[in-house]
Amino acid sequence: MTRHFLALHDFSEIELYGMLTLARELKDKQKQGVPHKLLEGKTLAMIFEKSSTRTRMSFEVGIFQLGGHGLFISNKDSQMGRGEPIKDTARVMARYCDGVMIRTFGQEIVDEFARYSDVPVINGLTDLFHPCQIMADLMTVMEQKRTYEGLVFAWIGDGNNMANTWIEAAAIFGLELRLACPKGYEPDASVMAWAQAKAPGKITLTDDPKVAAAGADVVNTDVWASMGQESEQKEREKAFAGYCLDDSLLALAKPDCLVLHCLPAHRGEEISDSVIEGKNSFVWDEAENRLHIQKAIMATLIK
Repeated sequence: MTRHFLALHDFSEIELYGMLTLARELKDKQKQGVPHKLLEGKTLAMIFEKSSTRTRMSFEVGIFQLGGHGLFISNKDSQMGRGEPIKDTARVMARYCDGVMIRTFGQEIVDEFARYSDVPVINGLTDLFHPCQIMADLMTVMEQKRTYEGLVFAWIGDGNNMANTWIEAAAIFGLELRLACPKGYEPDASVMAWAQAKAPGKITLTDDPKVAAAGADVVNTDVWASMGQESEQKEREKAFAGYCLDDSLLALAKPDCLVLHCLPAHRGEEISDSVIEGKNSFVWDEAENRLHIQKAIMATLIK
C-alpha cells in the first residue's frame, strides 16, 4: 500500500519520531561528507502552484543528495494549470516518477492527487497544513533541547496552516501548546476539535499573546497575511496589533527559549528585527532542517 505524507495525522508518533531520527542521521552524514544515496536513480516530480524559495531548494537539493533527480513543474508548465483533471495528472505522473511533492492551495488538491497516485505524494504546503515545516521545527527543538517532552510551545499570530499543523503535532506528540490568535483568525475548528479529543487539556487557545508566551520554551510565529491573502494586509495589520514577537513579549518566555519562524519574515510586523537576529533565534537552523527532514520523509516513503 502506498503511503502519502499529506498531514501529520496520517502517521503515529512512533513513525514520525522515526523520520526525525533518520533526518538527524542524514544530517550527520552530510556534515561528515558521507554519501547517503538512498534513492539512487529515483525521480521526484515537484509541482508548484504556489512559488517558494525554501521548499523548492530543499526538495531539489535533497533528492539530489539522496542520489535521485527532481523535476520542477510550475503551474504554467503543467496541464493541471490549464484545467486537466487532477486525477488524470496524478495517474500519468505516477507512471513517470517515483514520488510527487505538491505545494498548492486547497488540501483537497493533494488529497485527490494522492487518491489516484500509485507513488507517494508529499504535501509541500496547502492552505490547511504545512507538515514538512513542523517536522523541521520539531527537529530543531530536539537538536537544541534534546527532547520535545515536557516543553511548553507557544504559537503567536494567525490561525493558519502552521498553527493547524502545530495543533496536530501537539495532539500526536503530547505537547503542551498555547495558541494566541486574534478573534476571527482562529485555527481551523475541525482540526482543533480532533486534537482536543485526542489529547484533552494539552492545547489552549487565547487572544492574549502574553498568556501564550509566559514561561514558554519555544515561541513560534508567522506572517500575518499568507500567500493569497495579500489583499487583506491592511485589515490584518489592525487585527494583529500587539501580536508582534518583540523583545518585551519574548521577555515573558523562558530565558533560554527558542524562537522559530518558517520564513519569509516581515520584520517589524509579526517579529522584530532584534528578536529574529537575537540569541534566542534558531530560524536559520530551522530553515536548514527542511532539507534534512524532507530527505528523511522521501527516503521513508519512496521505494
